[in-house]
Amino acid sequence: MKKQLLFKILTVGDGYVGKTTLLRRYVEGLFYEAHNITIGVDFFLKQLIFDSFEISLQLWDFGGQEQFRFILKKYIGGAAGALLLCDLSDPSTIDSVEEWVNLVRSNDNNLPIILVGTKLDLVNLDSIDDEIAFNNMVKFRMSAYIKISSKTGTNIDDLFNLLVKQILRRNKSKLMSNISI
Repeated sequence: MKKQLLFKILTVGDGYVGKTTLLRRYVEGLFYEAHNITIGVDFFLKQLIFDSFEISLQLWDFGGQEQFRFILKKYIGGAAGALLLCDLSDPSTIDSVEEWVNLVRSNDNNLPIILVGTKLDLVNLDSIDDEIAFNNMVKFRMSAYIKISSKTGTNIDDLFNLLVKQILRRNKSKLMSNISI
């Protein structure tokens, strides 16, 4: 019998960086060209088998507009990891990385965070420079930087597999002693 685990994953970033689109692509396998903005918080659930574990990912989709940020602190407790998204075709979206890191780490200073460059299919000359993204990753102690495209599906599964590996590694001692995470 496989051990069952539940991980709460936060998905954050400025408005219109592609949070909901990423989660829909990962959970449903579909790309939606347009949808309504997320007001406050939305949820997705993904079941997967990983090594010897049956894992349920509870994916929290946080609205990125500034007027919703004050309520988000209420919902971050118990997170196992986070994805911080920035839009590769809009360099201004990397400017708020520190604010998002501080928010998601307000309850856990060592929460694993992956910096995610979205909309890889739209990259142009105005795109976020890899060096700037990497420097932000290092400065704010994020565990990785990965570029994805929800439209083409590029690196979507790799992104979530990487985050799950990091969470399992971080919680290895709890898993070995059969304590629930």
